[in-house]
Amino acid sequence: MKVKGLEILRCDAGWRNYHFLKLETDEGVVGWSEFDEGFGSPGVSAVIERLAGRVVGQPVFDHERIYTELYCFTRPAAGGVVAEGLGAIENALLDAKAKALGVPCHALLGGKVRDRIRVYWSHCATWRINHPTLYKPAITSLDGVRAIGAEVRDKGFTALKTNVFIYDGGAPRGWRPGFGVPFMPELNVDKSVLRNLRAHLEAIRDGAGPNVDLLLDLNFNAKTEGYLKILRAIADIEMFWVEIDSYSPAALAHIRRQSPHPISSCETLLGLREFLPYFREQSMDVAIVDAVWNGVWQSMKIAAAADAHEVNIAPHNFYGHLATMMNAHFAAATPNLRIMEVDIDRLPWDEDLFTNPPQFEDGHLIVPDEPGWGTEPNEDGIRAHEPRVAGGLLNYRQP
Repeated sequence: MKVKGLEILRCDAGWRNYHFLKLETDEGVVGWSEFDEGFGSPGVSAVIERLAGRVVGQPVFDHERIYTELYCFTRPAAGGVVAEGLGAIENALLDAKAKALGVPCHALLGGKVRDRIRVYWSHCATWRINHPTLYKPAITSLDGVRAIGAEVRDKGFTALKTNVFIYDGGAPRGWRPGFGVPFMPELNVDKSVLRNLRAHLEAIRDGAGPNVDLLLDLNFNAKTEGYLKILRAIADIEMFWVEIDSYSPAALAHIRRQSPHPISSCETLLGLREFLPYFREQSMDVAIVDAVWNGVWQSMKIAAAADAHEVNIAPHNFYGHLATMMNAHFAAATPNLRIMEVDIDRLPWDEDLFTNPPQFEDGHLIVPDEPGWGTEPNEDGIRAHEPRVAGGLLNYRQP
């Protein structure tokens, strides 16, 4: 069975677009993957289209050889959007291979070691604050933050992750200077940020109660000094983890040694080589792996290296339902899993875009056993929602 063609499909995802790769074979089997161009990665589609000529005609089952060959061709610019394009191709090949064999993708990864995956409700309060017209009910005060905390608990989820907000006159706005919102390239953390962060965390804890684990994502929003100030300011609040992105493994290790909370990191790293310095420095308690970017097969190698350094992993997952199912197979087959990210707040039309949405039970994602990823994009649904002209971080404006 050989690759016959590659096609990219896009559709409106509210404040961004969803992107899908459709891989057709000469035997009629279709493999799918989801990728992303909205999280600082413009141009992944162009990479896939440029590499398609090297993929067409290749045996689908030889995904490792295809990946290695594509890496050789792109070695002078390995990483970045090039690596993400390779990951999208690898993931579509895996889906096609599993369907041809009539097995779920996790069977290709060594088989599942768990039937259910504990998840955390990601961007909790965040989507309803940053995109109030898309995710309802909109959150306009700390009372709304308390309410969504209670909603997490009442819906049976056992963990949530939130972000940093400033409450000017009571109304929240996102604080993400690492992503230019607001534009503060010095990335300093002042007392106002610390006060507002405590108020936000205390409100969501009030709503969720003591039995829901609380996670905080700080992204690239500070330098080493600022991260330490934040950690000291919330030292008395019980945290499942604090998520920090840093370009320096040594700096992150310095932060971890002084942190009262577990540290997670590495969601933006691409390829095992980028992870290794962080493992050697013991920079984090949990390594976050983006299998959508890296490719699920390559991500299994990263997870194995993490395990060898006594580190558990957590999939990075804030995309559409196909990406969630791709990550579910990765998480199911990885022995050293900590927890999995998922967005529970969804767009009204998300259910129209996929054949089988993820199934949750008591705060856990049920691992699918259907052939391939267990879901596919619905092409009619995609065509019904024309892609946005522009979206994602590059075009975000503070509401």
